[in-house]
Amino acid sequence: MRTSTAIGAIVGGIIDGADGDDSTADGALIGASVMTAVRIVVPIAVTFAAGWLVLRGLGKVTDAVLGERPSEY
Repeated sequence: MRTSTAIGAIVGGIIDGADGDDSTADGALIGASVMTAVRIVVPIAVTFAAGWLVLRGLGKVTDAVLGERPSEY
């Protein structure tokens, strides 16, 4: 188990146990699941954002070198 998953499980268990209604195990499972999902989604989002910025920058460079493209609308 990774450290981030363990921290997610601990935080989820603490948050779920704060109300005192039931066991903290379901909160720990949810916390661990959220941390696993975050570990997958965040790198994808960062990669997408970097790619978008590069594509946008290339478009601006192209417009600066070749001139504005005429709009089709």
